[in-house]
Amino acid sequence: MSRPLRIQYPGAWYHVTCRGNERAPIYQDDRDKKRFLTTLEESVEAFHVEVHCYTLMSNHFLLKTPEANLSRFMQRFNTAYTTYYNLRHDRSGHIYYHTNNILDF
Repeated sequence: MSRPLRIQYPGAWYHVTCRGNERAPIYQDDRDKKRFLTTLEESVEAFHVEVHCYTLMSNHFLLKTPEANLSRFMQRFNTAYTTYYNLRHDRSGHIYYHTNNILDF
């Protein structure tokens, strides 16, 4: 069963959490963290998302953003970082558990 569509509108705030699959780390070292932040910056610029705060934790991250194109932004961001991570660490598959946990403010 699919989840209901998220209501998105300009000026809304979202608190986004993505957890590593099986609660595994989503960064192995500082190089991964730097690439994660570069990918975040590129995605922010591509979708004109305004990130008000973020924090990097070993197996998940949090974002807060007031844009209506959040789904497209997260799809681009998660796909780009997962592709990098899998190539660098010679693996395949998901690095994130299910979908993003997004709370609307």
